[in-house]
Amino acid sequence: MTGSEELARRFEEHRGHLKAVAYRMLGSLSEADDAVQESWLKLSRTDPDDIRNLGGWLTTATGRVCLDMLRSRTARREEPMGGTQETVGAFVPDPVLRPLSHIDPAEEVLQADSVGLALLVVLENLAPDERLTFVLHDMFAVPFDDIAPIVERSAAATRQLASRARRRVSGATPSHEPDLGLQKQVLDAFLAASRAGDFEALVALLHPDVLLRADSGALVRGAAASKLVRGAKAVAEQALMFAPFARSAQLVLVNGSVGMINTSQGRIQSVMGVTIADGRITGLYILADPGRLERLAAPGGAG
Repeated sequence: MTGSEELARRFEEHRGHLKAVAYRMLGSLSEADDAVQESWLKLSRTDPDDIRNLGGWLTTATGRVCLDMLRSRTARREEPMGGTQETVGAFVPDPVLRPLSHIDPAEEVLQADSVGLALLVVLENLAPDERLTFVLHDMFAVPFDDIAPIVERSAAATRQLASRARRRVSGATPSHEPDLGLQKQVLDAFLAASRAGDFEALVALLHPDVLLRADSGALVRGAAASKLVRGAKAVAEQALMFAPFARSAQLVLVNGSVGMINTSQGRIQSVMGVTIADGRITGLYILADPGRLERLAAPGGAG
């Protein structure tokens, strides 16, 4: 095995970890892949004898790539949706899908990609430097001394940056029922009420201040357009509008929690993740952007 082949082999050992870092930084599976590939290119141009800790070097290199990507993003999260009060902030990150039976509930916390959609939405509202610091330190235990050069701050200032990000995340991330069995009970009831057109049952399953976040992308208009809808009755009305789709919905794991997908001829039409607290749905996160959905594969064994 040549030196370059050995370096490639060692890189592959870290690929899953690096994608988990990049996904949390970017909220996009395709961009995460791009970031990991860029990290490999950086490594291939670096003398491996100068790297004492390959895993640490790759983690910070991937973080730096992601930070550059976040800083260079335009207003694509807002302007393509029209920029109206109803649609600004309706972005839903790329979901990670698995069959409902794929993972034992006791093992779910060990999955590298089980960060919830709700948390990823909150991370979208952080400044790039805040997001990098929070992800690397709080999620992956990277020391502040290693993060400081990336954000061009002192270690003390980087610690303050992380503290500010932590407060913002803590204050904005909704609580969520961790028991997959209880989650499934609520989603089963939600689907049954939607299929039956039972408005009152839907309202009873929704928290009074429930927030529906629907991301249909830049090109979809009309009833399916990107929007934010708040309140149990308003969200229930939306659910009734799309009741025909509920008949073909399948329960799956969406970022480690019970959610649902709608498919047609084997292609995903929409993905919905939820947050649940005290037996009621507090948030719905719907991705219906055709361009992004076409890159997702329906998980086998969904049902």
